[in-house]
Amino acid sequence: MILFFGTRPGKAEMKRLTNVRCPHCNRIGTLTLSRASNFFHLFWIKLFKIYTARLAECSHCKGVFYKNEFTPEMESAMDNWPNMES
Repeated sequence: MILFFGTRPGKAEMKRLTNVRCPHCNRIGTLTLSRASNFFHLFWIKLFKIYTARLAECSHCKGVFYKNEFTPEMESAMDNWPNMES
């Protein structure tokens, strides 16, 4: 019997932050949050989420901020984002 299993990335989700200031260039409304999850799959069926990567990118200065670099404003915006379903 052959088993096909492994990990695959899920669909990336993005959200524009309109009232949050970029920590690098101090412009308001230029940040975009994104998150993408990796899933364990068996026979190409997602079984459970392994990891979720979260980051924010500024469209003005092109700064990229990872979850550990988020400001309290960015954390609050991420907390208000609805939970991702499988």
